[in-house]
Amino acid sequence: MSFFFGGRSNKTFKPKKNIAEGTHQYDLMKHAAATLGSGNLRLAVQLPEGEDLNEWVAVNTVDFFNQINMLYGTITEFCTEDTCPVMSAGPKYEYHWADGQTVKKPIKCSAPKYIDYLMTWAQDQLDDETTFPSKIGVPFPKNFSQIAKTILKRLFRVYAHIYHQHFHEVVKLREEAHLNTSFKHFIFFVQEFSLIDRRELAPLQELIDSPHRQRTTTAGAAGPPARLRPAGSPWRPAGTQWILPATDGLRSGGSYGGG
Repeated sequence: MSFFFGGRSNKTFKPKKNIAEGTHQYDLMKHAAATLGSGNLRLAVQLPEGEDLNEWVAVNTVDFFNQINMLYGTITEFCTEDTCPVMSAGPKYEYHWADGQTVKKPIKCSAPKYIDYLMTWAQDQLDDETTFPSKIGVPFPKNFSQIAKTILKRLFRVYAHIYHQHFHEVVKLREEAHLNTSFKHFIFFVQEFSLIDRRELAPLQELIDSPHRQRTTTAGAAGPPARLRPAGSPWRPAGTQWILPATDGLRSGGSYGGG
């Protein structure tokens, strides 16, 4: 169940990841949902007093997976091999897939194929009890923080693709409030615990830094600033030149490897 979408019957791209009732992580999920109900997103992302950081990150990572799963599920008919032949976030950013295991050399693929690879990979990580333990007393692996950071970094790319390539369809479906609130929650969370490098956020940095985002309540979440949304076209920053340093798999032309 997702904190934001629990009461809705949404189409999902992949099966939802559920946290079993009776576990401590389920209690944490209920706590997070109740805190979100207060409308204060900044408060909602803070680590509850006395709780383990790894468990808190795990519970929220599962929820963001479910949120993005449902958001992308609403626009899959518009994100096809023909409309999105490459996985991109605007004209300056292109992502190539590699997971370091089954696909070791980054491959260029369509957005729906990339997101299918990504969500399947993320689901496998979340279902692995040695990586995301759900039972009390089972320790998290020593590299859990890095695993969570990689999952969240890649999930961000789905938000970036939706905003750049499909925001017009999201508005038509009247899902923009859910998208905006979900993304705001995601950004507050990863910033609270320094889970994504600022370079990775560059495709949506203008949106993240916009005055509209400074409101921290869930009610009436504002969309991208009007100046970033040309009338009658999908949202994308106008006149922006994005250049990242050649690190973390960045290739010429602004494409990422499988990092």
